[in-house]
Amino acid sequence: MTNESGKFIFEASTPWQDAGGGAERQILGYNDNIMMVKVSFDAGEVGAVHAHPHTQVTYVAEGKFEFTIGGETKIVSKGDALYMEPDVEHGCTCLETGILIDCFNPMRDTFIGK
Repeated sequence: MTNESGKFIFEASTPWQDAGGGAERQILGYNDNIMMVKVSFDAGEVGAVHAHPHTQVTYVAEGKFEFTIGGETKIVSKGDALYMEPDVEHGCTCLETGILIDCFNPMRDTFIGK
């Protein structure tokens, strides 16, 4: 492995980063093949429509979001999940303050400054 997080990632000592659009992210763990990221949104904040070469699965830990994936739009809430194939455009609007848990394969090396 070229890139790898520590074995234990503690919320209190893990810094938040600007994720754009007012959202913040916290890198929870990764290696070259996988990455988990917590993203915090306030109501009204937007995750701009974008695409990337990574497979992504997202779990809604808190809140309510309007998500668009590949031109299809749905409202998702706490407990729901989303799957995004590589290179498919997706984005969201936070309807109620919330937290998303994103998992990527391979890792998003730009999130750790590589």
